[in-house]
Amino acid sequence: MVLGKVERDDELIKGGSQEGLQKLSECHPLVIEGMGGYDIRDPSVVASTIHDQLRKHWEKIPPQKPLILVTQGDPLEERGISAITRIMSDRLGISRILIYLDPSIASYHAPNADRYKVSYEISFSVLRDRLNREDSKIVSSITNVVAEYLQIKTVKRLSEGNDRLPDYYKDFALLQEITKVACKKISGELTVAQTRSALSEFSVSSFYRVGLDLELIDPSEMVPFPADT
Repeated sequence: MVLGKVERDDELIKGGSQEGLQKLSECHPLVIEGMGGYDIRDPSVVASTIHDQLRKHWEKIPPQKPLILVTQGDPLEERGISAITRIMSDRLGISRILIYLDPSIASYHAPNADRYKVSYEISFSVLRDRLNREDSKIVSSITNVVAEYLQIKTVKRLSEGNDRLPDYYKDFALLQEITKVACKKISGELTVAQTRSALSEFSVSSFYRVGLDLELIDPSEMVPFPADT
């Protein structure tokens, strides 16, 4: 794996946002959540555990559509979520859809995203707007709860003598939660796998509770990481 190099076969990029939305409707979206490159664990070991957990999960609740892996713009790194999702794409033999933040939100996000086996790309605004058309209350509800979580986390950090969370947390927390809910609405199916059992309460990944709290994601769609691994 060569860091800093974006691997992209233009022949694999079959379409943009609208084609990506159509593809989502035809597939069972798999979203894998976890830490970035600061995850010190061997990604192949983590991926093996996730693969085993998914196998057990799908034996009980089998997908009714072909699988597709949904990624959220993480840059290529040796460890962490981008390395893990590459391995999972290979092991499951599936392509990926990339959801990226619009340049007006984060100009660096799309250019730096790993595009290994990406067949479609959907901008965050297109996915958000599609979800908004499905139910005008959903996006505002997610946005409000993300803001509440940020406030709670900020108060706790400041009380402990730490700096407040960076401004970009809101954008990436919204990307994370709106991606999952929109995928579920568009496809009618969803699986969310996590890369570790205990998440830092100040990580973007910790916002996974938002969709659950709003009952937009069902606990049965979540595949936890074993606590003793």
